[in-house]
Amino acid sequence: MTDRLLKIAVPNKGALAEAAADMLRSAGYRQRTDPKDLTLIDVDHNVEFYYLRPRDIAVYVGAGHLDLGITGRDMLLDSEAQADEIMSLGFGGSHFRFAAPQGQGNTVSNLSGKRIATSYPGLLQVWLDAQGIEATLVKLDGAVESAIRLGVADVVADVVDTGTTLRRAGLEMFGDSICSSEAILIRRRGGDDPAGMDGLRTRLGSVLVANNYLMMDYNVAEGDLAATTALASGVNGPTVSQLAKNGWLAVRVLVPRKGAHLLMDRLFEAGARGILLTELTACLL
Repeated sequence: MTDRLLKIAVPNKGALAEAAADMLRSAGYRQRTDPKDLTLIDVDHNVEFYYLRPRDIAVYVGAGHLDLGITGRDMLLDSEAQADEIMSLGFGGSHFRFAAPQGQGNTVSNLSGKRIATSYPGLLQVWLDAQGIEATLVKLDGAVESAIRLGVADVVADVVDTGTTLRRAGLEMFGDSICSSEAILIRRRGGDDPAGMDGLRTRLGSVLVANNYLMMDYNVAEGDLAATTALASGVNGPTVSQLAKNGWLAVRVLVPRKGAHLLMDRLFEAGARGILLTELTACLL
């Protein structure tokens, strides 16, 4: 084990913070219990976690002050930091969209010359330049949905989950998504891989697998085994063991989370009994 700690930035608040901490805990890492703590050292794994504003994480990682970080793809692109995405983490999904007052026939082709309010000027300017659109950007730190009503802008561009906030403000989204975002793991661009990075990625990957699969157990008569295993063959095949009841077998198999309950119905019809579904914390395939 190296004496140097792997330094990882984690969101300290906001939509990504809780999910990031939960994922790290599921991967076996210690996480802070007091939200006021700024750092935490996990001695067992030789890792030091730094709890920072999600928008600042890419800057620290890109400058080489920290080895890795968890942030949003939109924040990485907006920061223009010298950092690269190395792994998507499967949570915090959102889209960056344009919105304007309803019923005005809004289109992307009409953006030229407009005032666009946004909290992501770097990301938006790159997109506008690529489209050959000249517009005036109005940088706001938040609550951009009020900018049009207050006369600050003609259009807004913001990160959208469900779009409820924009609709409540009388706005409608238009055009395609400027950027599809989610939580990602990032590292400094062009640097050497820090010691411990591969282990972290493997552990996080095991949590992603666990999020997409469930463990299924059931009992089945020997004569129905072929029919049930044909429905759920698992990754490398099911585990089959003898039950105390003569002529019956116990089966354990990994199944996709999506459609798992429909699969239970089909297995029952094929002869399976005592069917159980169990949540997984981590799974390496």
